[in-house]
Amino acid sequence: MKNKNSHIKTIGIVLSYVPEYSETFFKNKILSLQKSNYRIILFVDYKKPNDYNCEYEVLYAPKLNGNSFSVFVNGFKALFKALVFYPKKTIHLYKLDKQDKLTFTNRIKNIIFNQFYFTKKLDWLHFGFGMNAINKENVASAIGSKMAVSFRGSDLYLTPLKHENCYDLLFTKDVKYHVLSEEMKHTLIDYNINDANIQVITPAIDVEFFNNINHRKPNSTLKLTTVARLHWKKGLEYTLEALSILKQQGLDFIFTIIGDGEERERLIFAAHQLGIINYVKFKGELNQDEVKKSLQETDIYLQYSIQEGFCNAVLEAQAMGLLCIVSNAEGLPENIINNETGWVINKRVPKALANKIVEVKNLLPIDKERIQNNAIERVTQKFNLEQQRHKFIEFYK
Repeated sequence: MKNKNSHIKTIGIVLSYVPEYSETFFKNKILSLQKSNYRIILFVDYKKPNDYNCEYEVLYAPKLNGNSFSVFVNGFKALFKALVFYPKKTIHLYKLDKQDKLTFTNRIKNIIFNQFYFTKKLDWLHFGFGMNAINKENVASAIGSKMAVSFRGSDLYLTPLKHENCYDLLFTKDVKYHVLSEEMKHTLIDYNINDANIQVITPAIDVEFFNNINHRKPNSTLKLTTVARLHWKKGLEYTLEALSILKQQGLDFIFTIIGDGEERERLIFAAHQLGIINYVKFKGELNQDEVKKSLQETDIYLQYSIQEGFCNAVLEAQAMGLLCIVSNAEGLPENIINNETGWVINKRVPKALANKIVEVKNLLPIDKERIQNNAIERVTQKFNLEQQRHKFIEFYK
């Protein structure tokens, strides 16, 4: 006889694509939930040629791009499957969208695009980013699951600027929200979301892997590093401007940027125009072992972002015992305790960053060691994977 209490909770996680090797914040969460006997099903919008092998089930949305004929055929197939195999869920979604005054065309589109959610029985449908929930606001109710939404930074602060009122319908629904920082929680409260429905669960890292073993001894050349996607919100152009000031002051340094993105060419040109191209290394994407090796050769870690939800890379740098200087963008002042585990300065002020780098470089060894030890201890105790796992278990209760 089966134990009635042996039900394994099934969590459907919604993302645009399967997490890549560098997106450890999702991979760690999924693995930790599986460790706690949760079944994970990943729902993604499109398939990428380089999708990595997964230890969990992945379902792909109907392919509704390409030429008109293929779009019509695939759309018709999805609608047929919805009506024939899942009529109750289909009708329920249709009625819920009608109550929200969606047009008939948009109701049919939502059935077609969201039909693949009907195929599974879920306890929770968790949208990995706020924008993943747009046009899916009624799917969880239609399939009989609870609904959760994570906001991670740009989806809360930038997406509404590009798509005005995009979350108006979402914020009327019965949703449990996960955010990365208290700052983000207060932003949701400003949208009239009940604080009881918002849970702060910060990112976490593998503190056993990222540690301060073989930490570099300083020499005449200051080694600076940033790990970031090459995107304007990471503030890398301001960082380069700060470093050009240091070059003019005669400081000998090497700045390593780990990551790739659409701004790579522009940043290379900026480094050239600022006269520091020979002092900057664009390393591109690196695996975790390579990132760790680069951090071991670093004196000061920089994260001078314009917008930042929280930032795992800063946690990893602190765990490695690096001296970290960050901007005051959103979650970073909660990631770093100013003057205790690192330094937080105003964003968009290159001169301030240049001054802080010099100040940190010239600290007495005893003061550097105090900051390093504080950072290692805080990250190890507060931002480890085991603690995050327990918080997500509580979230899904």
